[in-house]
Amino acid sequence: MRFLFSLVLVFVSGLVFGQRPYITSDGEIILGFANINNTGTEDSGIPRFSMFFHGQSLAHFDQNNNFGIITGISLRNVGFITDAGPDLRTKHRTYNVGLPIGFKIGDMDGIYVYGGYEFELPFNYKEKRFENDEKVSKFNTWFSRRTPVFYHTVFAGIRFPRGMSLRVKYYATPFFNKSFTLSDGTRPYQSLEVNTFHIAFTRMITKGKKVVIGKRDD
Repeated sequence: MRFLFSLVLVFVSGLVFGQRPYITSDGEIILGFANINNTGTEDSGIPRFSMFFHGQSLAHFDQNNNFGIITGISLRNVGFITDAGPDLRTKHRTYNVGLPIGFKIGDMDGIYVYGGYEFELPFNYKEKRFENDEKVSKFNTWFSRRTPVFYHTVFAGIRFPRGMSLRVKYYATPFFNKSFTLSDGTRPYQSLEVNTFHIAFTRMITKGKKVVIGKRDD
């Protein structure tokens, strides 16, 4: 509830005090990593490269030429890879819908830095297991109890001319739901804590014209 209130507050502030907003749509390429702690044993996992499917649509409320507010909606493919042995590999991923809130500082028509918070809701979980490079199992579930209901994340980046951007993002909420229980009563993630983070290259696909708020033609 506090998050939704903050989202509305930022949005209204942008409408009242900002210039005319404009909308951008971005695509992303993500290189993901993970901090893994399994019963006290630390691991970094295997880097995960992903091109599909990531995207976001952002509303920009520029207060002036050097400061602005951003909010919007995103769709993101997030996950990590682990090797349990020399011949066993497991891949985990979720599809998330995100609601970001952030700010940007710099030249709004050139280079600027940005940062903020994003609330992400996982709606699809997939897991694949490989032995000797051969896929031996796979399952896919909607709104899985294996993952939390939502993730708290923070992000920061730099935007370059022509719509290119480099961003880092950290998931403060662990990837798995430690309370998840299988039918036999075991909890596979009780002693496993995974926090993912990634580096993303984003490219602006479209940029809409500024929208006039509270004004119409007679």
